[in-house]
Amino acid sequence: MALRQQAVAVLQRLGMGGGLPLQQQQPAQARLDAYRFLELFGPPEPVADVSYRFIPGPTADLPTWIYRPSDDRPLPALVYFHGSGFVISNIGIFDSPSRALANRTGCVVVAVNYQKAPEHKFPVPFDDAYSATVWVRDHAPELGIDPSRVGVIGDSSGGTLAAAVCLKARDQGGPNLKLQVMVHPPTQFGIETPSMRENAEGLLLEATGMRWFAEKYLTSEVDSLNPYAAPMRATSLQGLPPALVVTAEYDPLRDEGEEYAERLRSDGVPVTLSRYEGMIHGFYGMTAVLDAANTLFNEIAGFVRPLMGLELRRPDIDNADSVMPTKPVQTV
Repeated sequence: MALRQQAVAVLQRLGMGGGLPLQQQQPAQARLDAYRFLELFGPPEPVADVSYRFIPGPTADLPTWIYRPSDDRPLPALVYFHGSGFVISNIGIFDSPSRALANRTGCVVVAVNYQKAPEHKFPVPFDDAYSATVWVRDHAPELGIDPSRVGVIGDSSGGTLAAAVCLKARDQGGPNLKLQVMVHPPTQFGIETPSMRENAEGLLLEATGMRWFAEKYLTSEVDSLNPYAAPMRATSLQGLPPALVVTAEYDPLRDEGEEYAERLRSDGVPVTLSRYEGMIHGFYGMTAVLDAANTLFNEIAGFVRPLMGLELRRPDIDNADSVMPTKPVQTV
């Protein structure tokens, strides 16, 4: 279908097609530009509690914001890795989406500010993500979290980290994760898919921008073959937790996300694949400007709650006529 008008408005608001291309920017400037997303994410929802911690990582203490949707204990938890291209953004920018995620899913959301490239190339961000997930499991009692109900979720590069954490958790024999949610994730590097060609320019994430991120994140071509950097490179995806994979029609990364979902299915992993028609990369969390973002939070809640043993609540349908439906969901 055609690009949704709300998505067109977002692109106009962000000034796509004007300004200095990402590949000509320094990381510091790109990080400043990321704050433009705050106005798209909308005002922060109230939650029962937010606590701020530094948790120990392999090479540094990691800023971590912990969102509690209610005072009930113990609650399940989602360890959240934000989108960043492995280079930009931070958990402060994603404060509003993290609050919405906690409220919709009923889970404690542990948002991890993993270190960024190019100062900290692969495997540092991945090591941070895995270490943080282990920390949540190990410290669950003091956090009011049920250690047997921990999952991971991420958008864009955060989705890559979520997928990779599940791979290492399987390889290392733990932690035992209940689920994984990956929203428009990059799952490989250096492969030109049809969607990478079709959606190469003018749609928020561009093909040249993706190459810029990869150059900053990876040290060599060898890294691009490592399944913890590129989950599609894993020999097998057997034994991974149930997955929700979300893609956007007008996203260079659409095909690799959907190919990863198909690989999960082929290897016996329960997977739900949902493509958002007429939508662009990065729509996760843009609830102030995109009905699709609200729909996505409801879909994530519908996937997470039953697997976490929580009651499935009726979605907010106050704006039902304007909420963009997804492509028919494929559950296998």
